[in-house]
Amino acid sequence: MKIAVVGATGLVGGEILKVLEERDFPVTELIPVASERSVGKQVTFKGKPVTVVSFEDAIAAKPAIAIFSAGGSTSLKLAPQFAEAGITVIDNSSAWRMDPTKKLVVPEINANTLTREDKIIANPNCSTIQMVVVLSPLHKKYGIKRVVVSTYQSVTGTGKAAVDQLFAERSGDQSTEKVYPHPIDLNVLPHIDVFLDNGYTKEEMKMVNETKKIMGDDSIQVTATTVRIPTIGGHSEAVNVEFENDYQVSDVFNILSEAEGVIVQDDPKNYLYPMPLTAHGKDEVFVGRIRRDESQPNALNLWIVADNLRKGAATNAVQIAEYLVKNNLV
Repeated sequence: MKIAVVGATGLVGGEILKVLEERDFPVTELIPVASERSVGKQVTFKGKPVTVVSFEDAIAAKPAIAIFSAGGSTSLKLAPQFAEAGITVIDNSSAWRMDPTKKLVVPEINANTLTREDKIIANPNCSTIQMVVVLSPLHKKYGIKRVVVSTYQSVTGTGKAAVDQLFAERSGDQSTEKVYPHPIDLNVLPHIDVFLDNGYTKEEMKMVNETKKIMGDDSIQVTATTVRIPTIGGHSEAVNVEFENDYQVSDVFNILSEAEGVIVQDDPKNYLYPMPLTAHGKDEVFVGRIRRDESQPNALNLWIVADNLRKGAATNAVQIAEYLVKNNLV
C-alpha cells in the first residue's frame, strides 16, 4: 500500500504523517511530496527519514492513495493528473468541495456514498467537519430547520506563519512577517478568509454550503460568523439549532453519547466542558454546554470543540483512506 502525502512539509501534512503512524495505517511505502524548493528535504515517518520527491516522481511511483494538503491552486492543477494515473486523491483544500461531481465526505456521516469511481474526494472545511459530526445524528432524529453558529478558531487554521506571528507578538518581536491585518495576540478578529459581496467571509459561506452538501439536505438553513482567536489547540463553536420537532435534553445527551466520533463533556458543577486545551491532539469531536434554548421553541444550544489539524483535517482524511481500504475501493 503506497501512500503519497502531497504537502508533506506543511503544518497539516506533518499531522497527516503523524496520524497515519498513530492509527497504524497499512503503509508499505510512504511518498512525501512537496513543491520544488522542498524536494530532497526529509520528513520523519515511523522514526525513519524519508526523502521528499517531486509531483512527477510521485505520480510515476503509482501510489494507491494521495492525500493532498497543498492548497487549492495546487489541487486544481495536480489532483486531476494523479486521478488520471489511477490514484485516488483525498483533498484537504477547498478546490473540489462544492463541485457537484465530487463527494464531500465526513466518514461518520456519508462515507457509504463512496465508490471505486470516486478518484477525487473532498475533505470538508475544519469548522464544518466538527459541527456536522455532532449535528448529523440529531438531524436524523429531530430534523434540523436552522443553525446559527459562531466560531472561535485557532491560528493553526491559517498555518505555521500565523502561529509564528502569535508567539512573536507575545514575546514582543515586531520583525516577524504578519499574516493577519491586525495583531492576533490579546485580540479577536471577526474575519477568516476573504470578504464576499454579501458581507460574509468565504469561511462563513463554506460552513453554510458544505453543511447542506454533507448532510444531503438543502433545506437546512445555516448562518455563520467565523472568528480567529489567539489559541493553538483547536476550534470552538457556539451552535444554536432549531429543530422541526421537540426533544428532551436527556435524549440529546443519549444520542450524542452513542454517536460515532463524539465525546460528551458536560458536567457544569465540576466545570467540565470542551476546551481547545484538552481537545488538542485528539481525534474525536467534543460537545458540552448542552441546554435548551428557552427563547425559541424546539431549539438547542451546544458548544463544540475539536483539534482542527486532526479531525478538522488530517484525521478525517486518513479515516476516508481507511474506509477506502477496508471496503476494497482502492
